[in-house]
Amino acid sequence: MRETEYSHRTDTVARKVELLGQALRNGRHELARSLAESIKDTIAFRQQIEQQPEEAAVVANATHTVDDLPAPWRNWAAGWRYFEPFALDETVGLSRSGEPVEIAVSLPADHAAPLFRDVRLVRVDRDSGTLREIPRQFVSEIRRDGRRHGGLLFQADSQAHSRTVYLLFYGNPDAELPDFASDLHVKGAGYGLDIENSYYQASLSRQMGQLENLKYKQGGRLELYAWGDGHGEPPGIDWAHDYVTSGNYQKMRLTNWAGCPDYEVIRGPLCVIVRRWGFPHSTVHPLFTPSRMFITVEYRFFAGTPYFTKRGTMEAMQEMEITYLRDDEWVFSNGPFTDLIWMGSDGKLRSGEVDDAHKDDLWSIGFFNAQTRDAFIALFLQHEAENFDGLKHSGAPTLKYEYGGQLWSRWAARDNPTLQAGAKLKQHNAYLTIPFPDDGGKQIVEEFRHRLLNPLSPSASDLPDVTAAASPGSLARAGENGDNAVPKETIWLALREVRDPQLYKIDSNVVDMGYVYDVRVRGDVVHVVMTMPHAGRPKFGFIGSPIRARLLQVPGVREVQIEDVWNPPWDANRLSEKARTMFGF
Repeated sequence: MRETEYSHRTDTVARKVELLGQALRNGRHELARSLAESIKDTIAFRQQIEQQPEEAAVVANATHTVDDLPAPWRNWAAGWRYFEPFALDETVGLSRSGEPVEIAVSLPADHAAPLFRDVRLVRVDRDSGTLREIPRQFVSEIRRDGRRHGGLLFQADSQAHSRTVYLLFYGNPDAELPDFASDLHVKGAGYGLDIENSYYQASLSRQMGQLENLKYKQGGRLELYAWGDGHGEPPGIDWAHDYVTSGNYQKMRLTNWAGCPDYEVIRGPLCVIVRRWGFPHSTVHPLFTPSRMFITVEYRFFAGTPYFTKRGTMEAMQEMEITYLRDDEWVFSNGPFTDLIWMGSDGKLRSGEVDDAHKDDLWSIGFFNAQTRDAFIALFLQHEAENFDGLKHSGAPTLKYEYGGQLWSRWAARDNPTLQAGAKLKQHNAYLTIPFPDDGGKQIVEEFRHRLLNPLSPSASDLPDVTAAASPGSLARAGENGDNAVPKETIWLALREVRDPQLYKIDSNVVDMGYVYDVRVRGDVVHVVMTMPHAGRPKFGFIGSPIRARLLQVPGVREVQIEDVWNPPWDANRLSEKARTMFGF
């Protein structure tokens, strides 16, 4: 078959499944394993081009132009062409400081460059009439139907029962990747990370990504860890999720993974997200490899915030009987705590042993030390089930675990239940590392949970009725307002002449391919931030050297610096509409 269109140049999942069946029938197991890996790659690509964006809270259509703003604001935002106003409303009477907010936004692709480079977030100060840029991070970006859709994350301040108006600026061809100051620092690669902010340092297992230990940077400088041989897997403080099979035969655990079957990591100045998913493994994997309980776990670590969060799901893919399952379990081998605290569904925090009436009605569990006041407290923000009636909100903590240390373990389903296909357990938890003061500690924890259960609410907005005043500085940084000795437009045009020569028959220039993330011009020096399409091509010089050679031909350019990055990782959403057309999908 002559390859003349996209469908000729690749194979569908259905075709690969057919070949996989043939390989197994013929006893060709190596071929079958290769086909299984290839199916996974094809599905990953389909996810990139088919994933539907979340319904946007902020939808821009290039109808609000910067030229329409009052003169003080217009001058301050020079360099950007468009803006879109929106508001955050505080509705439950709690003041907020540095509260993480994530909202979905949608912008026209022909009026905006990639969101992570182009978009700026600005807060309107009603009292002074000034504008102030707010650090932001995009945790996702999808290109669909001529629009750029993204998950915009930032940290908001708000007074009780107030409305705060923000302006989203976009459409600056000279915009550069912003560099925001942050206390959030990350070391490591893949999911095996050390993540640090002003309050703690969290270390994730290099083997399977589970939270191994937590070091406090304030108070008594506590370290939470687990030791010993465990069940043969590396010990950690977070032991969820797992289940015991029918007849109490064996335990299936995520912590038995030799490596994450699938994962996604998003790194930025405001948030690090580590998301892992797959089927748990038997202790004698691959002797038993049931594909019955699909599990996802996501950690989020925020800048300047004394807590981190975990979201998780456990979903039965076919009818299955189990002995029990656990979806939140923490073990601290060093036993650093002296007292227990817990909360029922009434939202009131209590200390001491959990009474019988609340053992299956727990919505917060924690420990604290009466001398140092160090604490570790879980706030259960969501714990619910679909297509299953036997969910237990359990997990009574103990200060004297029989195998050493302290723990709680939430047996969310027990007593030999049968899970129907489609049964799904969902959770969202926040874990506090703040001290638990003797005076007012209960109120602090109760208010924390109340605030997290009632986030700031986004909505469309007009410009506020305030008198615009001159704001300090400007929105544009050096090089972002047409003030370059060598125009950036000239640099971008030159980059469009640099091809990926491994694609022989199409005009696969590095701009339309989405390889170039940023261009900075400082005098006669050009700095280019670029990526490669996948880690199988780690030799950046293959394309970086032609980029340097072409830009050195631009009048006024003396030096070209190439910076190689893998974050954010390249995917098909980086392709321009022209490239998508050339590839035929």
